[in-house]
Amino acid sequence: MEGKIVRVNLNKREISIEKLEEIEYRRYLGGSALAGYLLLKELKPGVDPLGPENVLVFASNVLSGVPVPGASRFTIAAKSPLTNGFGEAEAGGFWGPEFKKSGFDAIIITGKSDLPVYIWIKDGKVEIKDALHLKGKNTCEVEKIIRQELGDNKIIIAQNGPAGEKMVRYACVLNNLKHVNGRTGLGAVMGSKNLRAIAVRGTNDIYMYDKEKVKSIAKWMNENWKKYSAAMYEHGTGRTLEGLNEAGILPTRNFREGSFEGAKKISGPTMSQTILIKRVGCYACPIRCKRVVEVRGKYNVDSCYGGPEYETLASLGSLCGIDDLEAIAKGHELCNKYGLDTISTGTTIAFAMECFENKLINLKDTNGIELSFGNSEAMLKMIEQIANRKGLGNLLAEGSAIASKKIGKGAEKYAMQVKGQELPLHDPRGKKGLALAYSISPTGADHMEHPHDPIFSVEGWGLEIGAMLGLYEPINPLDLNEKKVKYFSYLQKVFDLYNSIGMCDLAAWPIGGLPLDKLVDLCNAITGWNCSLWEFMKTGERANVMARYFNIREGLGVKDDTLPERLFEPLKNGALKGNTISHKEFNDALKLYYQIEGWDENGIPRHGKLVELDLDWITK
Repeated sequence: MEGKIVRVNLNKREISIEKLEEIEYRRYLGGSALAGYLLLKELKPGVDPLGPENVLVFASNVLSGVPVPGASRFTIAAKSPLTNGFGEAEAGGFWGPEFKKSGFDAIIITGKSDLPVYIWIKDGKVEIKDALHLKGKNTCEVEKIIRQELGDNKIIIAQNGPAGEKMVRYACVLNNLKHVNGRTGLGAVMGSKNLRAIAVRGTNDIYMYDKEKVKSIAKWMNENWKKYSAAMYEHGTGRTLEGLNEAGILPTRNFREGSFEGAKKISGPTMSQTILIKRVGCYACPIRCKRVVEVRGKYNVDSCYGGPEYETLASLGSLCGIDDLEAIAKGHELCNKYGLDTISTGTTIAFAMECFENKLINLKDTNGIELSFGNSEAMLKMIEQIANRKGLGNLLAEGSAIASKKIGKGAEKYAMQVKGQELPLHDPRGKKGLALAYSISPTGADHMEHPHDPIFSVEGWGLEIGAMLGLYEPINPLDLNEKKVKYFSYLQKVFDLYNSIGMCDLAAWPIGGLPLDKLVDLCNAITGWNCSLWEFMKTGERANVMARYFNIREGLGVKDDTLPERLFEPLKNGALKGNTISHKEFNDALKLYYQIEGWDENGIPRHGKLVELDLDWITK
């Protein structure tokens, strides 16, 4: 394995290349684990996340560039301006494989440029190029300009957008305008460094120890993916919206309700039947779960920005009480045009709508916008204001946690956030494993911290492969008992592993078709190592513990492992009307989780755990 890292100092405009030792690569594999390792080594505690001292890491992994469905993801990490803790986000698409083919496994970016720049990487060569002419331009314009001036339409560009330039605290990073490292505000970190984009082009072959074995696994995936992911291809992630609504856990009107009367109008199947024009996917993946939509009429929606996935349909839709699919598609376009995380954007707007409803803010604050639930025009205007930091949008650009404190008058109870990051669009009152996922996640509320409970509620694919981990029996989604905590602990390690090796959660077990044993075989066929599933699970745990320690040294701890008070209140409608989470069951589950993980009562990993994971260097 190459293990090459390029280091870019923007302040001094210096570039250097380093190499990881093979044991380091094997221990961390890439992605989340490698990024956590580099940040703990490079970043001093207590720095301003939007200051020049913050360190920004882009990390590929052992799977990047290998033509196997689902093996396309990469990680961006830094100290988060949204949570002031560990910031991390993954994305698929084409940037990760292209970066790997250019000869590198990670890039470490330090300092701040005095003027806007972008980084150009091609086949082992790295340049810092002026980007003053890109300032303020939307993401589609920037992609066209960079490709034109470098003379290659195959260049893949990761960029932050105008919202990142203005350091909106939940600005994202996009590649190919459709694939998004969405969470924790990493686009704002790019903006703080005057870094607009990283353009990559790679033509090198990817090293594979056993090409025939890799080909055989790729062939198996291409022959079997439809058994597990046909609905994902047909309707994308939006296929789940109506099912969640019927189950009574579709977040509606800022998580007050679990059922939305307009759910069918904004569902994946409805999108397929109306505004969908194309299905696209990531590198080497036939599942093609990404949507491309086009609208002409009241809202003109440009197809270059793709189309909304489930989280966007719900965040800009049911959460804001909006059932206009074309307006939601326009909102999605605006978020990708400016570079905004659609989850935090929608959840923050829903927060503002409830504040408006309760007269904590008024028409003067909103510049005359009737910011009420169900008002699609207000939602779209607020996205524009947030991206441009104008009017009330300047406050909402800080995120709902900061905004609620500045508004005061009890506004904090309407801010649906954990550790400063807004809740994704899944209600833990109906999938109680998410109560741990949202509270424990080092990056703040995160729906991809572990597979969701219903997958393991009946006999089937989830438990068939789960037996490899000692997960044998069905679990009730409405339980938050000791067995549920054990399942969460094991499954969290699996998803942390996926984030480290670049495997898509939608292509691999238990959501997709690639089982754990074939994943282990794939990694060994690429690297020539003889890793076991046990070793890989430890990599997942290692990534989680490093992120935890990052947060501890930044002052986050057990006090931050919590949930918004609303989630301890009963749902107001739907199939689970009256259902809630009790404080006792949540606190008991949290304490048990600490014990299972080898953490003390304050949520700090014990010395023995650090020794077991080869992480005792953290405290030295």
